[in-house]
This record gives sequence, structure tokens and C-alpha cells, in this order.
Amino acid sequence: MHLNADFSQRALERFDEGEWVASPMPGVQRRMLDRIGAEVARATSIVRFDPGSAFSPHTHDGGEEYLVLDGTFQDEDGDFPTGSYVRNPPTSSHTPAARDGATILVKLHQFDPEDRTGVQIDSGSARWTDTAPGVATLPLYADARERVVMERWGPDTARAIDGAGGIELFVIDGTVSDGTDSLGRWDWLRLPVGSTLDATAGPEGARVWIKTGHLRHVSAASE
Repeated sequence: MHLNADFSQRALERFDEGEWVASPMPGVQRRMLDRIGAEVARATSIVRFDPGSAFSPHTHDGGEEYLVLDGTFQDEDGDFPTGSYVRNPPTSSHTPAARDGATILVKLHQFDPEDRTGVQIDSGSARWTDTAPGVATLPLYADARERVVMERWGPDTARAIDGAGGIELFVIDGTVSDGTDSLGRWDWLRLPVGSTLDATAGPEGARVWIKTGHLRHVSAASE
């Protein structure tokens, strides 16, 4: 399967326009944002776990990165409430579940194969830093390949973000305009290498997840 697989192109997926697709595990559905491959794939998805649902134990050969959007996600390391950001690097394994239900944004098979750095951050209890007028930032991860942050933008705040290495923006809540489209809750935007994101928060402000730099490491058009 190929979805938004040409990384030289702008890609936008709106949550309200998508459809849930059943996964192989009962009670687990997905909304695919980009994907290259079949069941084992380089993929970015929104995944919904019904209460009591779980995946079988598995190893992440290509790594897993996720943000809990709603509910509480669990595995052997504990509970991860709404707002948690987790990186499970290549060779890590777990048995994920959602006792009371959960929805996550997840990226699979997108790590440096040599990466062994695990990350677990609860954005609700972590320390945010004011980094610009109307902007508070929570760093989540950074290495030579990429940088991942969450940001809170005040009402009508304008933000210019360097996407020289590509950029992904996911709107957690609020609204954002990039001059071409208006994005709302759980909408996803990807811009290619060489881009700049000129974004403005809506009148209610916005909370966003941003990844930059990583698209240097994928071919522009994946076959």
C-alpha cells in the first residue's frame, strides 16, 4: 500500500474526512496518514483502541514513536495518559493495551536502525518553556536526524518554522492556518525538504506536535 508516499509533495489529511480501518487485532482501528508497505510498513497513523483491546507481544524492528491523544495507553512499563510521548527504539518489545480505551498518533519504521534511545514524557506534568511571544515549547527528542517538540500557541500567534529537512505538523487541539489551508483538531500536515511553515493559530490558540529534519533521510518519491 502507498499513501502519501511521495515525500517531495505537500500532504494533508483531515481527521473529520477520514475513515476508520480495522486492524488485524479485534477492537483496534486505524486512520492512515502516510504508509509504504502492507501490514508491516513505514507508516504514520491515528490508531483507536476500544476499551479492553490489546496487541499481541511484538518487537519493533524499525522503532515506534507515539503520542497519546485520548485515554490511557499501557504496556509493561506502565500507564501513559493523554499527552504522553513515547519512543520505543529498534529491537524494543512490548505488549500494548488500553484497558479503558485510547487513541494515539503513531509512527512506525522511521528510526535510525542504530538508535537505542527510549523516551517517555508526560506533557501534562513536564516543564514547558516560553520560547517566543505567545509560544511555549516542550522538547521531546532531538538527534542529528530530527527534532520533535510540542508547542502551545496563543490566540492568533504567528509562527515561522524552518522545514529545510522536511516538517510534519499535527494539531492536537485548536486551529492553525498555514496560508493555504485551515487545520483543526487531529489534522496532519507534511511539507517536503526545503520548506518553511508559516503558520498562525486561530482565535482560540492551538497545541501542536512538530517533527523537523527527518525527511532528509527518505527518498523524495518512495516506490
